[in-house]
Amino acid sequence: MLPWSRRPEGRLLRASAAIAAVAFALLVGNAIHPVLPWLLLWLPCIAGAGLLAVNFWRTSRSDHLPAPTLRFWRHLFVVTVLVGLGTIAQTADVVTAADLSGAHISNGQLVFDGTAVIMIIYALLRLPFGRQTRGDLFRVVLDAGTVMLACAVFVWHFSARHAIVADDPRVVFSTLAITVLALLAVFAVAKVMLTPNSSFLDRGAMRFIGIAVAIGAVGPILRPVLEPIDPHLFPDMVTLPALFFFGSWAAERQREADYSPRRGVREPRRRSFSVLPYVAVAGVDALLLAVALPAGAPDRRVVVISAVALTALVVLRQMTAFIDNGRLLRRLDHSATHDGLTQLPNRVLFHERLLKALSMPGERPVAVALIDLDDFKEVNDTLGHEVGDLLLIAVAQRLDACIRAEDTVARLGGDEFVVVLDGADPEAADLAAQRMIEALRRPVQADGHELPIRASIGIADGHSGDDASLLLRQADIAMYRAKGIPGTAALHFTPGADHHDLGAELREAIDGGQLYLVYQPIVALPDRRVLGAEALVRWQHPTHGTMPPDSFIPLAERTGLIVPLSQWVLRAAVSRLATWTDTALTLSINVSARDLREPDFADSVAAVLAEFGIAPHRLTLEATSIDPGESWPSVAALRSMGVRVALDDFGTGPSSLTMLTDCPVDELKLDSSFTQAGSPAAATVLTLANSLGMTAVAEGVETPDQASRLQDLGYRSAQGFYFARPVSPEKFSELLAGTPMAA
Repeated sequence: MLPWSRRPEGRLLRASAAIAAVAFALLVGNAIHPVLPWLLLWLPCIAGAGLLAVNFWRTSRSDHLPAPTLRFWRHLFVVTVLVGLGTIAQTADVVTAADLSGAHISNGQLVFDGTAVIMIIYALLRLPFGRQTRGDLFRVVLDAGTVMLACAVFVWHFSARHAIVADDPRVVFSTLAITVLALLAVFAVAKVMLTPNSSFLDRGAMRFIGIAVAIGAVGPILRPVLEPIDPHLFPDMVTLPALFFFGSWAAERQREADYSPRRGVREPRRRSFSVLPYVAVAGVDALLLAVALPAGAPDRRVVVISAVALTALVVLRQMTAFIDNGRLLRRLDHSATHDGLTQLPNRVLFHERLLKALSMPGERPVAVALIDLDDFKEVNDTLGHEVGDLLLIAVAQRLDACIRAEDTVARLGGDEFVVVLDGADPEAADLAAQRMIEALRRPVQADGHELPIRASIGIADGHSGDDASLLLRQADIAMYRAKGIPGTAALHFTPGADHHDLGAELREAIDGGQLYLVYQPIVALPDRRVLGAEALVRWQHPTHGTMPPDSFIPLAERTGLIVPLSQWVLRAAVSRLATWTDTALTLSINVSARDLREPDFADSVAAVLAEFGIAPHRLTLEATSIDPGESWPSVAALRSMGVRVALDDFGTGPSSLTMLTDCPVDELKLDSSFTQAGSPAAATVLTLANSLGMTAVAEGVETPDQASRLQDLGYRSAQGFYFARPVSPEKFSELLAGTPMAA
């Protein structure tokens, strides 16, 4: 569909087409019956140049185009002005000249048009071409040289060879100068069209520019045809309006080009070959046949035809090989720029698209959203990498489905994804983050496992011209802050907020008394006696107030502070246990898989127990996952000294039957979701624990009915809000004095 048929902006193009049509009609009419003044035939050229200059100027002022593209079209605006001045000079000279024989070129036209051609070459060669090897450059130069040489053959045969024998040296010089410059312009255009990385110009616009330059280069061919009819007929009268029309069409195509990161930023698909040099070869072969066959001897005709046929076969063979190579190159290009697992763009392509978004002119907003999956490592460690891969694929599909067409979602590696939000201000970035959070809210079904997804999103707000690496780092900082603030899934970066600062705050909290423990009773069923307690850590943050563990434990895991944090909890809890007079009471504390992988963890537990004189069997260490490989030495050492080891959140966490057989523990803690839902899994877990010689503890008991049901199933210990909420050490002592509980 032509652009003037669907956009009001196409008025300039319609006018340019009308001028070209009028110019053609005037030239043909005067060639048949010259009745109009010759000056009138030059007016469409001048009017067309004016319209083209306006069109180029509009394109050079388009806000959505990259800076190199705008610079190119500003250069073409200057070119059009020069061509217009050259046309005026030629018109004045033709009207006043006494002799118009031969390739008549005025001095003014020679200067202006020569400068314009040089400016075209300069504008084309200043375009960024991206990454090119020496081999790429050599191939492009050869192909562009082929096109230029083919044009030179046509120009020589139809025009230049006639002018070269003229008696006037000025005519010879001007003809050669314009011809050489025009051929150099053809070479420059061909080089840009043949370069795979010239992504700053719309390829359709580039084709129209190529047509325009080709028309200008071969236009002089028509002079020997027109001069015998009337010396006042010049090819410029029709070729210039046609050239201006295709130039206007190129400008229209460029203005409507999509340069959003998702669509326009990626380098054009690498082609295995270009048909342009082969068309040039075919054209020269056709000219050879046209010249040699009519007047040649029969034996020469056979040689000419055989040479042309041989050339055609070689070209066909090359094109077949290039097509096969092209398929391979496209696969390699996709592999180099996309993640092999999720098929999303990878870090390389993400960086290119972000750079492109930031290269847009003006203050165009650009946001970067970094998404990190919480607890993904536990899925890999306990359920296996196959399940983890299925989870990543599902997350990738959901993220890709919820972003806009102009945005780009990429996988940076591991469980980190990133989105380029092109043209998104902070409010639009918030809406995008909410769509992503909503898309990830549903659990993922992976290999028979229902996996809940929790993600933290950090957003960095920027504008055109910002540094890409800085934006990504700011998004990373905001993401870590989101992990550290309770109830926050997405957070914008604010200056001065660094996850290293948060890590320093947590380190200060460990060393400076901002952490404290609360205790939730574990009671016996059915008599409700207090058997012990689970120690739960809290952070009294000076700014955010009381922070539960799930708001800062992920931060501790990532910053490496989980080990000193666990050591603080261990020491504080055991020291409190030493104050309880009832030596039958037990205490449970939570540890991470990272703690269990520490080679000296069991020794540190033994040292703390010995320091406070606590029997090892009174301490239970709870972990949501245990790596049978790296954690086994610590688990074995702890159990051998009498410390009990429990699997927490059993049934929904990353624990598995394989883990229980490879790395046996002492206790299974039924996840609260099964307790509250009345799931038959509660009975299954109890049966499993009994069969493996383990104790089963039910968590999250909130109602009398739940407590009664668990008791009827055979559970002998439980904890939850029905019995008591987590309380301070002093309140826990009061609860001990008032047992039994919730009877």
